[in-house]
Amino acid sequence: MPPRLHIQPVWTHTKKPARNRARIRIVYALMAVAVIAVGLLWRSGLIPLPQWLSNNGGDALWALMVFVGIGFLIPRASTLVVALLALTFSWGVEFSQLYHAPWIDAVRATLPGRLVLGTTFNWPDLPAYALGIALGAWVERRWRG
Repeated sequence: MPPRLHIQPVWTHTKKPARNRARIRIVYALMAVAVIAVGLLWRSGLIPLPQWLSNNGGDALWALMVFVGIGFLIPRASTLVVALLALTFSWGVEFSQLYHAPWIDAVRATLPGRLVLGTTFNWPDLPAYALGIALGAWVERRWRG
């Protein structure tokens, strides 16, 4: 008698791809708090860093926080979608700094406004944002599979 071939449906023995699994929101909330704390410490001057590293590292951490925040808000989105949304948001905020009107400058004059919106357009911030988001996407892909 010839050997029998047993074919099993693919959905019965494979795990769900990571890109379709929801992120665990509490983990992303805690990561956002941790990245904010590191970013504030980074920029505080308590850690002796060269000025360029303080500025660019702080910008990369800010963009990483945006990546984590979007991952929290859209837990089922793929890493690529979260990264592209974070990059679009980060660059949008940077380019918005070219716009000056009394109302937005008043918002930017407050500490929360300065931390979220920044004050002055600086083109080197754009690659720093991309680096922070790329780091977040890389870690997430390694961690989530």
